[in-house]
Amino acid sequence: MTSLGEDLLPSTRRALLHRIAVAQRDGRAPSLVAAVGRQGRTVWSGARTCVDGHAPDAGTQYRIGSITKTFTAVLVLRLRDEGLIDLDDPLEKHLPGTGVGGATVRQLLCHSAGLGAETPAPWWERTPGSLRPEIADVLGDRPQVHPAGHRHHYSNPGYTLLGSLVEAVRGVSWEEALRREILEPLGMHRTTSAPVAPRAGGWAVHPWADVMLSEPAEDLGIMAPAGQLWSTAEDLLRFAAFLTGGDDRVLSASSVREMRTPAVPVEAGGSGYGLGLQLVGGEGRVLFGHSGSLPGFVAGLWVCEEEDVAAVALANVTSGLPAATLAAELLGIVVEAEPRIPEPWRPLPEVDDELLALTGIWHWGPSTFTLSLAGDRGLQLAPIGGKGRGAAFTYRSDGTWTGQNDYYAGETLRVVRREDGSVDHLDLGSFVFTREPYEAGAAVPGGVDAEGWRGLGG
Repeated sequence: MTSLGEDLLPSTRRALLHRIAVAQRDGRAPSLVAAVGRQGRTVWSGARTCVDGHAPDAGTQYRIGSITKTFTAVLVLRLRDEGLIDLDDPLEKHLPGTGVGGATVRQLLCHSAGLGAETPAPWWERTPGSLRPEIADVLGDRPQVHPAGHRHHYSNPGYTLLGSLVEAVRGVSWEEALRREILEPLGMHRTTSAPVAPRAGGWAVHPWADVMLSEPAEDLGIMAPAGQLWSTAEDLLRFAAFLTGGDDRVLSASSVREMRTPAVPVEAGGSGYGLGLQLVGGEGRVLFGHSGSLPGFVAGLWVCEEEDVAAVALANVTSGLPAATLAAELLGIVVEAEPRIPEPWRPLPEVDDELLALTGIWHWGPSTFTLSLAGDRGLQLAPIGGKGRGAAFTYRSDGTWTGQNDYYAGETLRVVRREDGSVDHLDLGSFVFTREPYEAGAAVPGGVDAEGWRGLGG
């Protein structure tokens, strides 16, 4: 039996170093740190800097901007999993008096609550949070610019409300909940609300000259849940591993899977949003993660679940270096150069003859499908020829199955039997699947023509 070594090949490591060197030069970033993780372990990190003899590393703090939102979303999902809130609760139920209480927690998480993108002036990212001490100062006189639930509209104030929701339900500050419930269990000791050395300073670079200007690093106050955190490449890879497989000390695998499931319609260009996670497609892969920026800093974190690879890019420059794009490219370099070695095929641990008898060919009218048996008594429906609606189904204790994706997500699949116990048909959300096309004698809606199938002269 062979296995893939943990370390990357020298050629892959050189390609990664070359990519960040070009990015730092072309993006004119004072410094840049990047790292790649595979199967939950850091397998490469690199840095570039304009200062000779003094380079940052994967333990150097940078501001991560809106990647903070994913942490806030995890705190909210924890409240849901503990039964303290429901994602479809109106905000008003837990945080009354905001003026947007009709919007739901779920809508706030996926940026479909209709709230404005930014706070009223002055620009919140570059001014002290003390200028906006109350929620009303964050929302302004016209907090909603779209009706709730009608469209995806990215909102920084929306995540301020979610942070305030956490505080109201938990009875502790957002920072305390974050430290106690996420950072400490995951060992993210270099992720903090305020900077802790070693850390990078934030800079703006003149658009027409190679000169720099220091950017302020303000405490964002109640806007912190939208973008306050400082972190490192190493810590963010720990967070990526958690977002891939979950951690029962923080959030279950099923709940982090829910976070990375599209919650709003896909936008132009193929991007979407789950619950606190951005979703992007391209190059035959779907990535989840988040981008981030604050004056003086840009950040990107992406994960490919299928390949179990994550990449982080952090730079201390206001603009010019697309950190999120760079992180995706670093991930792509590893995936293309060293694709994941699949696990060996193994038979199921046991066989259920009754389920096995359900497998094989089924017909929805004249359309043909296969039904296959998966692990944990699950089923997989697939159209023959690739044209038609298929889905995976998980088993329920009542003897039915629930669709997990696409058109049949949430729909019930059940076996309908005759009086003698034999299978008559499968019912999938009222659609009848039979062993033969419009099978005579089966309970096909509308009945089956007694004359049966015929040719042109019949």
